[in-house]
Amino acid sequence: MTVTAPGPDAQLLFLTKLQRLFAEGDFTATYKFALLMALADLSVELGADDGRELVLTTRQLGRQFIGLYWNHTLPYSSGRAACSSGVLAQNKGTQAAVLTAIEAFRNTSRVPTLMAAIRHPSFDALLGKVSATVSAQPLTYLQNFGGGTDEFIYARAGRGQIRLKPGVAYCLRRFYPLLQQLTRTHWISHIKGNRLNTPLLGETDDLEAFLFAPSRKALGIMEAGLRKLDGTRCFYCRESLAEADVDHYIPFSLYPREHAHNFVLAHPACNRSKSDTLAALPHLERWLDRIEQCSDALAEIGTEAGFLTDEQVTLQVGAWAYTNGIAAGGQAWLAPKHYQAISPSYLRLFSAQSPVHAPTQVPTCLAAEA
Repeated sequence: MTVTAPGPDAQLLFLTKLQRLFAEGDFTATYKFALLMALADLSVELGADDGRELVLTTRQLGRQFIGLYWNHTLPYSSGRAACSSGVLAQNKGTQAAVLTAIEAFRNTSRVPTLMAAIRHPSFDALLGKVSATVSAQPLTYLQNFGGGTDEFIYARAGRGQIRLKPGVAYCLRRFYPLLQQLTRTHWISHIKGNRLNTPLLGETDDLEAFLFAPSRKALGIMEAGLRKLDGTRCFYCRESLAEADVDHYIPFSLYPREHAHNFVLAHPACNRSKSDTLAALPHLERWLDRIEQCSDALAEIGTEAGFLTDEQVTLQVGAWAYTNGIAAGGQAWLAPKHYQAISPSYLRLFSAQSPVHAPTQVPTCLAAEA
């Protein structure tokens, strides 16, 4: 049987049902927001644009949950409530079990970062607890809204598995930035509206950064490592670099996850000019060559900073981002005020077998060592 991508009417119906889910669903905890994010992340990382079903395991979802909630177990304090700090409540009753499990793991293991946690001998037990909670709670209740149940996203597929229905992974990939924005907005509103958090929340509008952005300390470690690896030139304009920004090559607004292989050093002016757009073909060639030649070094830096270090996931995300750029008729940033159309030639670079992928110049990290 031939599987095709969903047409415009099917895509619109999917978005309409998502809108109903947010409006009519019962969100007593933040789990459902985390589940939507996890399903979208895994669709980008493991799915395809052909409309096929996608089978996921509860352990895959559990690992995504641990990543999403890891920093949420740290104490939060606002400017107004500087004398008060504590872990934000993510449930309207007792604290969410996922946070309790992660917090207990952190207290006993004493690991400083998520990457260190993943390598810890006790992580598998934590993953088992979180996966069981995900299966019993948000997976069971997410698709209950409007007084009924509508399994338009997934169905159970045997023990420890779910199956995203035909066209769902496609829609989650195509509308990923929109879904992320909606989910984050509702997640933040849920925490602000929880009376248990009133003593901790002040007027300072930093809640989104606390919940979803990397810490300054982690970015500082990444910057120091990249300076040693890449030298003192801006990744984009190649001019000498004094002050530098740690830039997400695939923009954070498109894919708000922290992968070590996605970070580059850039002039603040280049970073601001590129902003939330994808980079043009010469930059993409250099980025892919750099990952190919310097993958282990980037992973080492990322591990120290606490960022994810999966090269293949980063490449999958990159291919997805440029595919969406082509579908949207997007323009890629070449230099300030200079753009070029994103074409299929961009995607050919992601094939390691393609001769186009062969490095055309000395990779940045190797040039720094020369």
